[in-house]
Amino acid sequence: MGMMKFDIPHSLPKEEVKQRVEQLLKYWSSKYGVKADWAGDGAKIAGKVMGIQMDASFKITDSLVEGEGTDPGMLLRGKAKSYLQDKFASVLDPKKTLDQVKTNLT
Repeated sequence: MGMMKFDIPHSLPKEEVKQRVEQLLKYWSSKYGVKADWAGDGAKIAGKVMGIQMDASFKITDSLVEGEGTDPGMLLRGKAKSYLQDKFASVLDPKKTLDQVKTNLT
């Protein structure tokens, strides 16, 4: 199976991005059992989200969260990429506070 790349731009300080992404990973862990392993400014994640196997890695840069994950195939690729981009964009929305991000993920 191939890999699918994704880049999500952000305008927040790197440390705040990490805190927000950690909330997203906690949500995926509690809802879907996804495991996350942090190393510096990046993480590897593994598990199923909405029935789709998600083995991915990403790193946080000053302006992007960039990563790649297992391509679920032509039929689910668009849905998987859209889901990832929407979830990351939601938690990285600079109009939301960290508390609002936490509340929206429950």
